[in-house]
Amino acid sequence: MPDTPLPESPTPDTEPTESASPRVIPCSDPATGESLGEVPVDDPRAVEKAIAAARRAQREWSRTSFAERRRVLRHLLDQLLAQADDLCAAICRDTGKTLHHAMIGEIWPIAEKLRWTLDHGETHLRPEPVRSGVLVHKRARVEFQPLGVIGVIAPWNVPLQNILGPAVPALFAGNACIVKVSEWTAWSVAPFRAFLRRCLADCGHSPDLIQLLNGYAETGQALIRGGVDKIVFTGSARNGRAVMATAAETLTPVILELGGKDPLIVCDDADLEQAANAAACGAFIGSGQTCLAAERVLVFDRVHDDFAMRVQDIALRLRQGAPLQGKLVDIGAMTMPAQVDHVAELVEDALEKGARLLAGGKRAKRKKSKHYFEPTVLTEVTPAMRIMHEETFGPVVAIARVANEAEAVRVANDTEYGLSAAVYTKSRARGRRIAHELVAGSACINDWAVMYMVQDLPFGGVKASGFGRLNGRDGLRACTNPKSVIEDRLPLYPVPSLFPGRRYDYEVVRAGVRLFYGKGVNAKIGAARELGQALLRRAKS
Repeated sequence: MPDTPLPESPTPDTEPTESASPRVIPCSDPATGESLGEVPVDDPRAVEKAIAAARRAQREWSRTSFAERRRVLRHLLDQLLAQADDLCAAICRDTGKTLHHAMIGEIWPIAEKLRWTLDHGETHLRPEPVRSGVLVHKRARVEFQPLGVIGVIAPWNVPLQNILGPAVPALFAGNACIVKVSEWTAWSVAPFRAFLRRCLADCGHSPDLIQLLNGYAETGQALIRGGVDKIVFTGSARNGRAVMATAAETLTPVILELGGKDPLIVCDDADLEQAANAAACGAFIGSGQTCLAAERVLVFDRVHDDFAMRVQDIALRLRQGAPLQGKLVDIGAMTMPAQVDHVAELVEDALEKGARLLAGGKRAKRKKSKHYFEPTVLTEVTPAMRIMHEETFGPVVAIARVANEAEAVRVANDTEYGLSAAVYTKSRARGRRIAHELVAGSACINDWAVMYMVQDLPFGGVKASGFGRLNGRDGLRACTNPKSVIEDRLPLYPVPSLFPGRRYDYEVVRAGVRLFYGKGVNAKIGAARELGQALLRRAKS
């Protein structure tokens, strides 16, 4: 997903006012252009202090019981629900999205992650017995111990979700968490920080368990290099590579949740009304600024025109505007002006190369704000167009024709990304068949992006969409060190015989291995005979 380049500070996309400096971040409401003031940058020294404070808090927290951690997360969930209106307003003020999109895309997923962790977290983190294999006199288990301090570098598209999505499992696993928030959503850090610190303090725990930092690239680099025990990065593939390179200096492990160019396949037997609404949701929620956006809609030729008209009808009825000015709007502003420019370039390139425009297609004019792009529908999109390959991250439904299943799968997989995918068909067998062939971290049949709400499912991508998983058992255990422990089941202590070495030791062990692992009765009989002879020779030597 698009984000701000890490190697530079401040970033090229930053538009500082005359009073701004690298020590502050100028903030404004994307929907209105209104200035929200400035927030101070956390420099490398502040990052160092934050990590030290997190380590002190984590030592105490790591000794808490699962019951105590559930008590804290339950309070966090209660307060999330109680303060949802204020939190959504802060999200909208900083990102330009609507209240509806803030609730459905941030509060709801966080609430579900908290519910799942409360109900199932202990099950996946308590010591797990495993078989001890040939060592039948031993007992083996895996213990899931906290890593320590987990660093998060978050983008701007879902600011609260990008904080608590990784922080909740990190906290329940016994870690502290430090989040470097995007400079494009720096203003909302203050209310989010106050909310989190109050929740932790209410439960008698250090507010330093979850810390939020503001800054540009220098702050993110300081967090990676600062000695945290793991980095969770969400952003573009380009910046993911930069994070990996920096983390490699200290051998800090990383989880990368990167961009997507997700296909949505509409078969000729699909429910077209269902599929059209899914495509609109996948492209227009949050102005399309989500890694799970339906960026390539691949429609079987026989139903292409009917489907396109249905999507066009939805797009033409959408109301766009500032979400907090009292009027009902369906789609708000985009967060970054440079991202609006990028979307405009992709649409213009597609139109120049033969795409057909059914709705939108240009920047929407608003007083004092350059952050709007009209809800757009394109048809006759082809692989020759940039919009079929580059992540759009904007409110555009790009519809391409495909002849059949084989072409749909080929075009869907013809991308450097592999985050998610969707297929719409009334045939269960066909849906499963196509979903199986799609190269992606997840696939939905007759739905879009709902796998993220099934918290038992791991979430992440393949290829340039990253690696590592954030949800479910795998995401929870990713916040731990799986330690292997073995102990006595029975007090059997065979006499050590390795040193000093004796003649025929090798023959004895070789025969024993063949006896245990050989296939077939004859092989085992031969190995037993060989073992007896080797033992006899060794005894006589």
